[in-house]
Amino acid sequence: MTLRIDIGGLPSERVRFAASPLAELTAMLHVLAEPGHHPQRAGWAGDVWSGLRPELAERLREAEFLWRSSRADFLVPARPRPTLAEELDDVDRIDDEIYVTAALTTTCGSNRVHFAAPSPLTDATARERALDLAQARGALQEAFAERLLADPAAVRARVRQTLEQCAEAFFDAAWTGVAVQLATDLRLKNDLLKRQGIGAALASISSAVTLAPDGDCIVVDKLQDKANAAHGTGVTFLPSVFGSPHLVVVHAPGRQPVVQYPVAGPSPSQPVSLETVTLRLEALAHPVRLRLLRTLARGPHTTGELAHAWELSPPEVSRHLAVLRRAGLLTSRRHGRYVRHALDLPDLTALGSDLLAAVLR
Repeated sequence: MTLRIDIGGLPSERVRFAASPLAELTAMLHVLAEPGHHPQRAGWAGDVWSGLRPELAERLREAEFLWRSSRADFLVPARPRPTLAEELDDVDRIDDEIYVTAALTTTCGSNRVHFAAPSPLTDATARERALDLAQARGALQEAFAERLLADPAAVRARVRQTLEQCAEAFFDAAWTGVAVQLATDLRLKNDLLKRQGIGAALASISSAVTLAPDGDCIVVDKLQDKANAAHGTGVTFLPSVFGSPHLVVVHAPGRQPVVQYPVAGPSPSQPVSLETVTLRLEALAHPVRLRLLRTLARGPHTTGELAHAWELSPPEVSRHLAVLRRAGLLTSRRHGRYVRHALDLPDLTALGSDLLAAVLR
């Protein structure tokens, strides 16, 4: 599964790497709303929650519709500004229909909408659908959606005020250090873009973001099958310190594509592709292969030993071993007359975390 951004014929100056205070603030808000996605930030999230005024804590819970399971597109700017205030001013310029439709997008990837789609402000069916989705998220989110549809201007003003209060409460202090990390990453990305081209710049983001062989498409390894085009608008890449492990992609048709990617830590681990994770899960789904792994987990064995241990024919064992080898869970080495097969314990152990990373990506 991939998300594809068509960049065929796009001038190089339309590919932009820049920092966004608003996108980083909402990455922090997502951490506060979903700390289970970010165990490395658990201490920070606990400290922030314990220091918030009760009124602000309640405001964050009522508005988390905007950043919890999905990120409202206007919170991931295609044209970043130097300051949070300037970016919030840009949000204020968005018309109500676009704002409300984006705010009520509740599920990552599945229901991004085209500008031409009916607005819940004017279309009864779209309104009912939006309220049904909000109701499924809980009473607070249902109430938020009802208020937004009844009085968009009041809710928009309240959301902006909430974000400004977050800046005072915790964002401004955190941004001082975060901005330095983002600036360092941006120097690297823009230098690679200038000297070696977009392929090298994308490769430095993550192995989950690549340039297609023909150079006309950016491919993002995500649990989605979507496509968008950057023709006439360009594509923006936003580094994030608090966004890890997520790759957030704004891909609504008609909107400029935006990718918010995590800045690598001191010892970054390359993400395992969805294809590899799928191969490994399929390899482990067969009961015979699980029996073979049970033996191999105790040490290297030959095909004959495995066949004898489980009363199987050597050709049958060989077929199952080939599946495990293609999935990267097995290594085979010749020792004289014998070929011994060994389980790759680190890769098998990491499968759970690799699966979680692929789902969260």
